[in-house]
Amino acid sequence: MILEIRTYRLKSGTGDEFVRVMREESVPLLEESGIWVVDCGASLVAEGGHEEAYLIRAFASLEAHHEQEERFYGSDAWRLGPREAIVSRIDSYHTIVLETSEQTVLALQRR
Repeated sequence: MILEIRTYRLKSGTGDEFVRVMREESVPLLEESGIWVVDCGASLVAEGGHEEAYLIRAFASLEAHHEQEERFYGSDAWRLGPREAIVSRIDSYHTIVLETSEQTVLALQRR
């Protein structure tokens, strides 16, 4: 399995709303499109005083990762839906993609 861990550095004062929109609007759309959302939320530590959040997703392969992301981020549901509410609150983000077992992904999943 492929595990993607994305961290977001957020604009000051936007963390609570970012996480709400992520959980209530973005995650359901991701899951409807077939993307396995392992977990998301706010960081427990504000590194350097910055509000931060994370999104962890899993994919069957690198090819599936590429195809599913391309399809999702090109969709009207994303572009006309929560995209602006998410993107407008992000200062920067960083993504790490690694190979792991399904067992590890299941252990990380909170829901």
